[in-house]
Amino acid sequence: MTLSFLKMHGLGNDFVVIDGRATDITPSEKFLRAVSSRHRGIGCDQCIILRQPKSAGADIFMSIYNADGSQVGACGNATRCVASLIFKELGRSKAVIETVSGLLPVWEESPGLIAVDFGAPRLEWNQIPLAREMDTALVPVTSGGLAGPCCVSVGNPHAVFFVPDAEAVALEQVGPVLEHDALFPERCNIEVAQILAPDRIRMRVWERGTGITEACGSGACATLVAAVRRGLSDRRATIILDGGELVIEWRADNHVIMMGPAALSFRGELAADFSV
Repeated sequence: MTLSFLKMHGLGNDFVVIDGRATDITPSEKFLRAVSSRHRGIGCDQCIILRQPKSAGADIFMSIYNADGSQVGACGNATRCVASLIFKELGRSKAVIETVSGLLPVWEESPGLIAVDFGAPRLEWNQIPLAREMDTALVPVTSGGLAGPCCVSVGNPHAVFFVPDAEAVALEQVGPVLEHDALFPERCNIEVAQILAPDRIRMRVWERGTGITEACGSGACATLVAAVRRGLSDRRATIILDGGELVIEWRADNHVIMMGPAALSFRGELAADFSV
């Protein structure tokens, strides 16, 4: 028996999307690692399983798995991809996507531009979470010349380091070290951000459980929130990632809004020996 899938991406942050609403599949870590492999599988940063919603008002439930098989609560680029699918399925331009971290309203901001409402950022040490109580605007973590990040959760934990030159950071070296720092009990996504102007920020990302990716929507949200907390940017800014640009706004109502594109690369079927 084969298993149909979609290959999608948001600014190069790529996903294998499987509709599990009819089959209710529970993927094993072995299956997720195999599918995510860029040499022996399809290749992706995350695998997305669509399920029936659990909460009233939700249109679909999205389970998010990293390339190493671990499950996470948020992925902004995947949310936009799923939004584009559900808009077409429902024949409308608004929906609500459910994740393990909560409900995410989504809508078509303009043709080709999808918006996601991440709600209020979580800024307390035990919400991110960190291992002990501290000021999350300046956290005592250091590695490879990086120091003092601002930590934020937007459904998953992020540590944002502000640097004079984002391109000069050896992210492939410091990323895995910082991800597993003892201060982060659930590991952490690591961002390096360079302020270009009050409304433009260059950002690179190491995603926990995956590594360096071309874009991270939740990381872009966390970066904007961190920059505002530090007094470095406006409340609306363009975040420039390896794969393209996202517009992030931290509104006066405390909600963080992400706006960007989503794309379908191809459809396919997994061979029968790709057992879940």
